[in-house]
Amino acid sequence: MAVTTSPHLAALTGQRLTNVLLGHAVSLRFTGGDEVLIEGAARLDGHRIRPGDDSADALVAVLGDVVREVGTGAGGELRISFGSGARLVVDADADAESWAIAGADGRLIVCLANGELAVWDQPGTRP
Repeated sequence: MAVTTSPHLAALTGQRLTNVLLGHAVSLRFTGGDEVLIEGAARLDGHRIRPGDDSADALVAVLGDVVREVGTGAGGELRISFGSGARLVVDADADAESWAIAGADGRLIVCLANGELAVWDQPGTRP
């Protein structure tokens, strides 16, 4: 499946995962100040991950790892590859937002229902 990388996503490349916060959403925080929020179904190297349950504990395996590549698939899924070779895929949801990236520089990328991406890339323009 083809993966598209945009400058909005590429800013995450090279950042180290420093925190994994578990709750109704899973929050991944990186050294550059960027944050990835996972609100839908995801997979990390064959482990299914859903916010709010114990499956998200699998993300501890990539704690301290560096993002090698990040992009989106044709259906809106988020794909993050780490230096260790681990791959995280966050699926798009047909009915709800499934993931978001909040950048330290003010950019915001949200995967809306059905995989449509909304991008705010100017500081101070977040909804």
